[in-house]
Amino acid sequence: MACTSCSSNRGNTSNDKKGGCSGSCSTGGCNQMNVFDWLANMQYPSQEATFDYVEVRFKNGRKDYYKNPNKWNLYVGELIMVEAQGGYDMGAVSLTGELVRIQMRKADVKVELATKEVYAKPRQMEIDKWERSFQQEEKVMLRTRKIIDQLKIQMKLSDVEFQGDGTKATFYYTAEDRVDFRQLIRLLAEEFRIRIEMKQIGTRQEAAKIGGIGICGRELCCSTWLKDFRVVNTNAARYQQLALNPQKLAGQCGKLKCCLNFELDSYLDAIKRLPDTSIPLKTDKGNAVHLKTDIFKQVLWYSLTGELSTSVILPVAKVKAIQELNKTGKTVPDLVEKEPSTENKEVARETKPSRETNSRPNRPTHQNKPRPKPQSPTATTKPTEK
Repeated sequence: MACTSCSSNRGNTSNDKKGGCSGSCSTGGCNQMNVFDWLANMQYPSQEATFDYVEVRFKNGRKDYYKNPNKWNLYVGELIMVEAQGGYDMGAVSLTGELVRIQMRKADVKVELATKEVYAKPRQMEIDKWERSFQQEEKVMLRTRKIIDQLKIQMKLSDVEFQGDGTKATFYYTAEDRVDFRQLIRLLAEEFRIRIEMKQIGTRQEAAKIGGIGICGRELCCSTWLKDFRVVNTNAARYQQLALNPQKLAGQCGKLKCCLNFELDSYLDAIKRLPDTSIPLKTDKGNAVHLKTDIFKQVLWYSLTGELSTSVILPVAKVKAIQELNKTGKTVPDLVEKEPSTENKEVARETKPSRETNSRPNRPTHQNKPRPKPQSPTATTKPTEK
């Protein structure tokens, strides 16, 4: 999204307008891992000091927590210079106040161990230097990929991130096996004249950095709000009765979709109320085996062993009742209660009072009599003369 009111100039696609997002606008569509500060409009007690840590966001949703020793009034979206290895880095403030304490607790970051500090607010020359470093990232990544192909190293370069002062670059890559990139680091240091750091990430982290649109039509969860990547196995698809099709179950990272775990607990709770489907139902016509289950409607499909083409829908209560009856050694006549036969229907019809034997008096029948011909009004009868 190209917001002209943004001050970061990240994602700029034109020369006269600034693009990207700093997090200060109300759209919330440009950032990754957005957090709504629902404590922003609340006033703190006068005797209580504000929490002196801020959350700073960098490229591709990378976040870290820094101490504000000078007690500056920092606002969301404001660019600041923070402490980094061998220099300084620059990022945008994404969260301030007491909500930072909650986020640090969720991320398992202890306050006494977060020793990095906020250096200062950047000047225009430092912002220009940071923007020049950002514009070099794509060129450096494309050149590095060519060098990797020349060295025939089995690795895939995903992204390059420059430090705010332009003296260091972090290269994110994925690889199946261990990679010896010592020669690659020497070539990159000689060509770009910067400090090099190689960081291996997984395929899920790679998809989160690149981003994209999922099969649901929305942005990827890993690039918008999902932080912790839990293990997803095929049992999650089996419990939800999904077809084990790798092309449909796999996400853009090539692994099983993380959303398979979102509703898994609801399915597991519903499955606990279902009977044991491995036990066949014993009837007078034979055993009936289980075919499929609708978990949330709480109905099951059963079919006789010799008639698998026809199935019967049974509620959970009836299946449990039949199983309890089978435990006592008894069987049921059939899975479905049949309607009365045709002979019984005829007897029932005869017992019903007919309309002909009704005690109401018969209405008189009208005979069809010929109607008299109407006389014309002009016709007059003359008296007969003697």
